[in-house]
This record gives sequence, C-alpha cells and structure tokens, in this order.
Amino acid sequence: MANYVLVHGGNMTTETWNKLTVGKPVYAKDGHLANRYWDGTVAALQAHHHRVFAPSLQDEHTTNLTGHIGQVCALIVENDLSDIILTGHSYGGMVITGVAERMPDRIRRLVYLDAALPDPGQSLFDVIASGGCDPLSFPGLEPAAAYVEKLQFNPAILQLLRKTYILCTKSEFAVVTEVARKKIAAAKNEWTYIELPSSHVPMADLPDEFYKLMLAAAEQ
Repeated sequence: MANYVLVHGGNMTTETWNKLTVGKPVYAKDGHLANRYWDGTVAALQAHHHRVFAPSLQDEHTTNLTGHIGQVCALIVENDLSDIILTGHSYGGMVITGVAERMPDRIRRLVYLDAALPDPGQSLFDVIASGGCDPLSFPGLEPAAAYVEKLQFNPAILQLLRKTYILCTKSEFAVVTEVARKKIAAAKNEWTYIELPSSHVPMADLPDEFYKLMLAAAEQ
C-alpha cells in the first residue's frame, strides 16, 4: 500500500472538463472543479487499497505558491504520511517541487502529470515564457500571486528522488511540457519518462490508461 497525494492545477471549469470527458458531464455551482477532477483517480487507487489524498488548493487569488506548498505540507504532517507518491498536474508541478524539497524523506516518487517543471527562481509564468509563449495567451490564466511567485529550491535535493514525467501528446499545455521534455532529456538517468496520447487532462479523455500509469507508480 502506498500513500498518494494528488495536487491539482488551476481551477478548471466544468465547461472545459465536459468538452473532454468520455464520462458523464459534471456540474458545480461556481462552474469550477478544483480537486474534483481527481475523483475517478481516487476511486481507482482506493480500489487497490492505496490511501489517497486530493486536497482542494486555496483560491489562487487569495494565496500564493508558498501558501499552496504549505497547505500540502500541512496535510502530510497532519496525516503522518510517508512513502508518498506525490503527483502534480499542470501548475501542481510547481507545488510538488516545493513540497518535495521541504520533506524529501517522506517521498517515494514524484509524478509530474503534464506539469510545469521549474528551475530554481522560476514562477509558472516564467516557465511558460521560457517556452516562447506569453502566459496571458492561455485562456483564463491571470497573473495571480500563485502563478507569478518565483520558487526557490535546492535542485540537488530533488535529484536524489525517483521521478516520473507523464507527457500528454495532445496537450494544450505543450509549450510548457516541451520545456520539461528537454530538461528530462538532459538528465534522463534521473527520470522515468512516459508519453500518453491524451489531452492535458487524461483523467477526462483517457482515464483507464492514466489510472494504470498511476498504479504502476507504486510498483516502480
């Protein structure tokens, strides 16, 4: 049995999810999913007797990246978690990088799902810009504090951790994931690299294949 902590990205709209999903449409009063897009993943992992935590991050307009990292660290401490498969999707890659640097001894594996892979001193906006794209060109992406705060961390700590990157080949986030792919190619001995023929949100359009990859992360 492993402990999974799943960190979502930006607060996805139900409209975006419903355009992608092969399942039933979902609805929410505020039109956003937050952590709910992990529901199927949580159920699939729990069916194999793993413990799963999928926190809903605080609103990105009322906190910052440090706040999100602290929120996930607090969840880990409060539940006395170790042997964690720490997974971040999209912006969640920024969060899990910060969490792993703070508490590497609790992490079994990092899983970056089509996620931002920052260098020290970069914000999400910096990562996007490094791919030659204006961050404001992404629909709905605003310069909220969480997305413009620069993440300071010691990369030597993360080098010692086992890491998986799942790149979604039909992703709308390709400008960011291509940057990640190049970084991984330069340090390939540190990574398990997987390509998945899905959108940026495989939980919606390729769920069964994605669940298999997540289950395999506990066996690697």
